[in-house]
Amino acid sequence: MSIVWKDNLATGINEIDNQHKELFDRINKLFQACHSGQGTKEVINVMSFLENYVIEHFSCEEKLQLKSNFPNYAEHKKQHEEFKAEITNLKQELSAGADSTSFVIKINNLIVNWLLNHIKKSDKELSQHIKTKV
Repeated sequence: MSIVWKDNLATGINEIDNQHKELFDRINKLFQACHSGQGTKEVINVMSFLENYVIEHFSCEEKLQLKSNFPNYAEHKKQHEEFKAEITNLKQELSAGADSTSFVIKINNLIVNWLLNHIKKSDKELSQHIKTKV
């Protein structure tokens, strides 16, 4: 199952939208690898990417929030921290020898659902706030 970037997900902040699109591409690459029997190798690549991604992307968003005096900064940051913890848990599970098929399903459920909900609600709220400041 792939995830498709749609214009209704755009925040209007190019840097943020491009980072989101990159994440969608990586997740889709994982799904494609699973369909071709290469899921185990790609899971490792995606987890490595995610570890770096959450640090870079969330830092970027949080800097924008602070710069614009975003009133919901603490809640948004809390969501980021919870997601980082989930990524850490997934990495530990993978290191402990998780079955690649069930692991991919877990990644799908966590990342896709979290990401879509986070973009549609929290990131859109941030972008509206920033637009009113410009």
